[in-house]
Amino acid sequence: MDLMGMMGKLKETQNKIEETKKRLDTVLVDEQSTDGLLKITITANRKIKAITIADELMEDKEQLEDYMILVLNKAIEKATKVNEAELDAVAKMDMPMIPGMDNLFK
Repeated sequence: MDLMGMMGKLKETQNKIEETKKRLDTVLVDEQSTDGLLKITITANRKIKAITIADELMEDKEQLEDYMILVLNKAIEKATKVNEAELDAVAKMDMPMIPGMDNLFK
């Protein structure tokens, strides 16, 4: 492949990555506490979309704070995995093979 062809392929891949990032704004990830008292929905780009808190959690500020930290971290971890898997798939599928960089995406 010539240099101009590789540059075109890189630009095309960059565009597909940007499209994927936009699409990931519409992919929702749900997480909740084990007892279901706190539910959080975030996008695969890790933007919070919804938080639902059961009334009984509102009575204990410390417990609510603990729940928020745990459930948000679990939701962010899930969303990050979805995000990375999608972006990795685009990069691996469309990246031109540049000599010396073939191990970069393995």
